[in-house]
Amino acid sequence: MHTLVEIIKDHIQYRQQIFKLAKADLVKTYRGAALGWAWAIIKPAVTIFVYWFTFQIGLRGSSEVEGFPFFLWLISGVIPWFYMNDMITGGTECIRKYSYLVTKMKFPISTIPTFFSISKFMVHLALMAIMIIIFIVMGYPPDIYLLQLPIYMLLSFLFFTAFSLFASLLACMSKDFANLVKSLVTAVFWLSGIIWNINTMKNIPWLKMLLKVNPVTYLVEGYRNCFIHKTWIWESPKTLVAFLIILLVLIAISIWTYRRLRKEIPDVLN
Repeated sequence: MHTLVEIIKDHIQYRQQIFKLAKADLVKTYRGAALGWAWAIIKPAVTIFVYWFTFQIGLRGSSEVEGFPFFLWLISGVIPWFYMNDMITGGTECIRKYSYLVTKMKFPISTIPTFFSISKFMVHLALMAIMIIIFIVMGYPPDIYLLQLPIYMLLSFLFFTAFSLFASLLACMSKDFANLVKSLVTAVFWLSGIIWNINTMKNIPWLKMLLKVNPVTYLVEGYRNCFIHKTWIWESPKTLVAFLIILLVLIAISIWTYRRLRKEIPDVLN
């Protein structure tokens, strides 16, 4: 509890610096490119087109999923994944990326994953706004279920910020851990029902339930609950409780790891 209180105090005390560094990280990402901020849209758009073409045209998949065009079903899962992917890969390296804040300044280590997450979340917000516009243009305007979207976005932010703190600390101690995380990203993507419908697994109910307990799957399905499935967050209490337990355990592990390693990190990064 003492470490948790200390982390909270650091975030309150350095709140202005956190948002300034988040903005700086966002600007730095697209600085120097001729198209600048347009790459925040172009790169995801190209990826979505490749997935759509592969599954809709190449593999001749279903034209509709639960009454919605396959393209809308696809982007409602892939767009949230972009933020998750950035946090899994980039979040693991964020303390090393901003090592000068640790070695040359007295900046609290616990806040580095936070401003990195805020930076990526800003892009996530922009992409979500574009996705809502696409739904409207294609004749599927928002309804009352969209009111729970901020809840899933908050859960996603909390989960991956906590993961980033945990993973970035271990990545400082061992580059092998960072390489391990990067090697597992592809497996997480394909096993989380992001580009295939997990609800079609009717013959193996235990495997379907196991996959739904996967935090990435739960969050992706949560976003789709707002746009495609039209269900409320409390209608699946078991998976909600399972996710919250995993979230609390992850936060506890992150705090414990921070308490154990925070004094060693500056020496390791020097």
